[in-house]
Amino acid sequence: MHFPFWLTTALLFPVLLYQGKQARRTTPRLPEAGGSPSGQYGEDSPARRILVIGESTAAGVGVETHEQGLASQLARQIYKRTGQTIAWHTFGVNGIRLGALIRELETAELPEADVVLLSMGVNDTTGFTPRYRFRRQLRELRGLLAPRYPGPILLLSVPPMHLFTALPSPLRYVMGWRARQLDKLYIRLARQYPQDFSYVNYPVVTDPELLASDGYHPGQKGYRYIAEALADKAVPEKLFSGENQSN
Repeated sequence: MHFPFWLTTALLFPVLLYQGKQARRTTPRLPEAGGSPSGQYGEDSPARRILVIGESTAAGVGVETHEQGLASQLARQIYKRTGQTIAWHTFGVNGIRLGALIRELETAELPEADVVLLSMGVNDTTGFTPRYRFRRQLRELRGLLAPRYPGPILLLSVPPMHLFTALPSPLRYVMGWRARQLDKLYIRLARQYPQDFSYVNYPVVTDPELLASDGYHPGQKGYRYIAEALADKAVPEKLFSGENQSN
C-alpha cells in the first residue's frame, strides 16, 4: 500500500470528488472513431501486422475515422520508413478498465498480428484500480493472448495526467501521481518478464494543436505525433534493416 498517496487522496477527497464531477460535466464527451478498424499500407502480403488494443486511444476518440487513429498512423509511419507492407487493426472501448477489456477480448474476433500494443491506464487511474489487481490483470491478459501472439506485449506508458490541463488542480496532480504509480508497475513488469512485456514511452502531448476539441485526447496531428515517436520501437530492428519478416 502506498500510504502517502492514499493519505493525500483521503484528505483531499471532498475537493477531488467535486472537481471530478465538474470535469465530467464540462468536458465534451467525444465519440469513438468510425470507419473500418483495420487496413494496410502497401500492396503485397504484410511484412508486419500491428494490433492496438485498449481504451479511448485504441478506440480512436479524438478523430473521425480509425484511419486517422493510432494503429493506422503507426502502420503508416513504419511503412514510410521501411517500404514494406504493414497491416493494422485496432480494438478499443472508450472508458474501459483493464479487467473489463480482458472480458471483451475473450470473445472478440481479432486478426493475426506480429506486434501487439496495449494502450491502457487512464481509466484504471481515475478508477483507482489497486496496483496488485492491475498487475494481476496484466498477467492474465498475457496468458489470454499468448496462444495467438507469442511475442511480448508492448506496454504504452500511462499518459502523464499531471500535464492534462483540462483537469483542475489538485485533481490533475493526484491523478498524475496515480498514473506514475501504474506506469512504474509497467516498467517493473517489463524488466521482470521481458519475454512477456516490453515498455515503450508515451510522448507528452500538450500542444493544443495536437489535441482534440476536448483538450484531453489526441487529435489527428496528435496521433501522428505519437506514432512517429513509437515507430522505431514497435518493430524489431531487422525489419528496418530491410529484412522481410513475413511468413
